[in-house]
Amino acid sequence: MSQPFSRFLHPFEVAHHPSLEPEVKRAILASWASDRSAVRDQPAMRKPPGARQAVPVDDIFEAMRTLDERPDHRRSLQ
Repeated sequence: MSQPFSRFLHPFEVAHHPSLEPEVKRAILASWASDRSAVRDQPAMRKPPGARQAVPVDDIFEAMRTLDERPDHRRSLQ
């Protein structure tokens, strides 16, 4: 996949993709969060090369946080 991010419309599509490894998901989301993907004059937005539309950087960070959530880990903390 030369530009894996271009096939996804939103960061949560990446985070919830059933066949991507967590490391791949993190790499894709990190590339989206990168300043290289920042939209000129809109620092809170990111649009990676090949993406159809810009997304808020906060959505990218939230999708990254979901990768850290493990259902078995949450249950053991309750």
